[in-house]
Amino acid sequence: MLFLRRFLKDEKLESAAAAVYTVVAQQARHPAFYLSYEVPDTVDGRFEMVVLQAYILFRRLKGQGEAIDRLTQAIYDVMFKELDLALREMGAADLGVGRRIKHMAESMNGRIQFYDQGLAANDDDASLTAALQRNLYGTVDPSATSLERMIRYLKLAISTLESQQTDRIVAADFHFVDPAAI
Repeated sequence: MLFLRRFLKDEKLESAAAAVYTVVAQQARHPAFYLSYEVPDTVDGRFEMVVLQAYILFRRLKGQGEAIDRLTQAIYDVMFKELDLALREMGAADLGVGRRIKHMAESMNGRIQFYDQGLAANDDDASLTAALQRNLYGTVDPSATSLERMIRYLKLAISTLESQQTDRIVAADFHFVDPAAI
């Protein structure tokens, strides 16, 4: 009986994580990022936008306790399952998918560190600008206006999520800031 209760809890956790990840993925697909912010509308550009939105969410959920840590891990797991599926649908060979997913996970972990460092630096956003140029815009040279706008978006998105209750986020009843309004 205990096993069944635990299984149901895990199933509920994965369901909640999938619902929260759906909000993250929808935000990452917002057309304004690709049309107005100069994010490349490529596989890499879309991956970078998912990572940025997930970063904003994970930053908000950090330090909220063990149950939220489990949810955060489940969201991370769902995200990489979805990325795995997307790679396979694009025709990546089975043998190469695992290697690419491992690289993507390592890349995401590095970006989390760089974005945290950039936000913490007291250097008029120079570190954050460098992190965004290197990662989010890696294959293009965005205008200064687009970089400034992305920094405003990132900071406003962080504060917007900070103002929302954790239980609403867990229920996937939360929102990011509208990038078209910045």
